[in-house]
Amino acid sequence: MSFLVGVLVLVVGLVISIALHEVGHLVPAKRFGVKVTEYFVGFGPTLWSRRRGETEYGVKAVPLGGYVRMVGMYPPARSDRPVRRRRDGRATLVEEAREYALAEVGPGEEHRTFSSLSVPKKLVVMLGGPVMNLLIAVVLLSVVLVGVGVPAYTATLGNVQECLPADQAATECSDTDPAAPGEVAGLQPGDTVVSWGGRPVEGWDDVRAAIAASGPSPATVVVERDGQERTVTVTPAMSERPVVVDGEVLTDDAGEPVTEPQPFVGIGPVAELVPQPVSAVPGRVVEAVGATFEVVLTLPQRLVDVAQAAFGEEERDPGVVGLVGVGRFAGEIASIDSERYGVVERAADLLGLLASLNLALFVFNLIPLLPLDGGHIAGALWEGLRRRVAAWRGRPDPGPVDVARMLPLTYVVVVAMVGMSLLLAYADIVRPVTLTG
Repeated sequence: MSFLVGVLVLVVGLVISIALHEVGHLVPAKRFGVKVTEYFVGFGPTLWSRRRGETEYGVKAVPLGGYVRMVGMYPPARSDRPVRRRRDGRATLVEEAREYALAEVGPGEEHRTFSSLSVPKKLVVMLGGPVMNLLIAVVLLSVVLVGVGVPAYTATLGNVQECLPADQAATECSDTDPAAPGEVAGLQPGDTVVSWGGRPVEGWDDVRAAIAASGPSPATVVVERDGQERTVTVTPAMSERPVVVDGEVLTDDAGEPVTEPQPFVGIGPVAELVPQPVSAVPGRVVEAVGATFEVVLTLPQRLVDVAQAAFGEEERDPGVVGLVGVGRFAGEIASIDSERYGVVERAADLLGLLASLNLALFVFNLIPLLPLDGGHIAGALWEGLRRRVAAWRGRPDPGPVDVARMLPLTYVVVVAMVGMSLLLAYADIVRPVTLTG
C-alpha cells in the first residue's frame, strides 16, 4: 500500500508540474494578445473541460504531457513563393499544417497569431514553460535544503568502540585488545561534543580536525549529556589508518589503500538532517542543472548502453531511467521499512525526486528541435539574427522564420522520442534500477 501511495504522490506532482509548465506558456501568450483556443493537461480523450472566453481549459485521460494551442504557430506562406502541392493536387504536409495553424484566425485577427509576435515576445512565450519547471525545481530544492536539511554527520556520537582490535577487520574485542581511548575517557553514545582541546565544535568535520590537531597528546573534551556539560580527558592512540583526501580513501598504484599513523579515538558520529542556509540553494541548483545537461548531452550513448543492458548482459546505467523507473523510486521511498527513515525523510526524498523531474523537463525542452519548446526558441533566435543581418546590410525585413518547413524532421523527432520512451519503459521492467539494491 505504501508503494502505491508513493507512486500516486509522484503522479500528482508530475501532473501539477506539467500544468504549471503550460501556464508558463499560457500567461505570456495571453498577455501579448495571442489567441489561445485550448489549454489541456494530458493527451487522448477529454475527461473534463470548460470554456472561459475564447479558451477551453481541460484535462485529458493520459497524463503524460499537455499543450497550449496558440493560433498561427506557423506563419502564412510567402506571397513570392508558390504553394507546393502533391502530384494529386492535395496540399503537402507542410501546407496542411500551415492551414490548420491559421484556420482559427478570424478576419482582423492576423495580429493575434504567434508568428506575428516580435522575437523577444516569442522567446518569452516559449521559454515560459521550461523556466516554470526550473522555478518549481528551485522551490522544491529550497524546501528540501532549507526547510528539511541534508544528511550530514553531526557532533553527536553514535557509537563508542570498546577496544582497539589488532585486526582492524575484526568485529569483536578479544581479551588482549587494549581499551579504546574514547571508552577509557568515559565517552558515551548520545554525547554531543561541544569542544575538543579548546577548539569549539559544530560538526563532525570539526571533531576530526581537532583530533588530528591534538595528535596523541591528552585533550580536554567538553560534551553535553542529558542537558548538562561534562568535561573528560581523551588521549588518542596512534593507529595505522587509511589516508582520506577530499572524502575519498587514497590508494597506491596497486589499488591498495594508503595508510599512515594517525590519532585514533574509536568514536563515530550520528547522521542527521541538517538545514542549510538559503545561500546554499543557488549552488545546489547550478550543480543539479549542470548534471542534467551532462545527461542530456550524452543521452544517445546512454540509450545505447540501456539497450545493451535491456537486451543483453551489460550493466544497467543508473543515470537514465524512464517514468516506470521513476515511479519505482517513488514507491520504494514510500515503502522502505526503517526506524531511521521517517516521514520527514521520505517527504524530502520525494520532493527531491520531483525537483529532478522538473530539471529534466527544463533541460530536455531546451533541445533545439521541434516539437520541443527549444525548436521554437531556436526558430525565434534565427529570425532575430536574420532581421539584424538584413537591417545591417540595408535589405528588406525577411519576415518570420518558416518553422513549418521543419515538420518532416519534427515527425522523425517524435518517433525517436516515442522509441526512447518505450526502450526506457522496457528496460525499467526487465532490468530495473532500484534504490534498495
